[in-house]
Amino acid sequence: MIKVLVAALVGTIIGIVVMVAVIAIAGTDTEGASSVGLGVSLSTFSASSSSGPTSTPPPASGGGSSGGSSTGGGVTGDATAGKAVFSSAGCAGCHTLSAAAASGQVGPDLDTALTADAGSTPLPIFVKESITDPNKVIAKGFSSGIMPTNFGTTLSSTDINNLVAVILQGK
Repeated sequence: MIKVLVAALVGTIIGIVVMVAVIAIAGTDTEGASSVGLGVSLSTFSASSSSGPTSTPPPASGGGSSGGSSTGGGVTGDATAGKAVFSSAGCAGCHTLSAAAASGQVGPDLDTALTADAGSTPLPIFVKESITDPNKVIAKGFSSGIMPTNFGTTLSSTDINNLVAVILQGK
């Protein structure tokens, strides 16, 4: 019984040490509970980005408006914070999006391509699914396997909601 308890304790300590080492190597902290940067390099997807995506801290709270916006479909995000995520996650290197001053040509033009591709799916839900499962619906003229499939795990849910907000800004 003592051996089992000691083994469990040692395993827990090793797990914590490994987690701290991974966080230190990734150059991030645990605020926002994001695992951004772990094993992801978008340099192959974007000439303008030399590092992986980074988590954007939530907007500071205080009096007045927090800058958040509701995009409907149960997705709430902050378009201003979404612009920063759009750039840091490498989206701007592949997609055109006026709201983020991006003119990438590798992926669909997000200013024009969304509505037709969404079909009957509410647009906020379609955009979120397109980020987290990009091969579920492929835009006309494009093929599967171009967009990274790990944004659902490398970006926090806040970052994804903020991306949805900036992509849908003005729609």
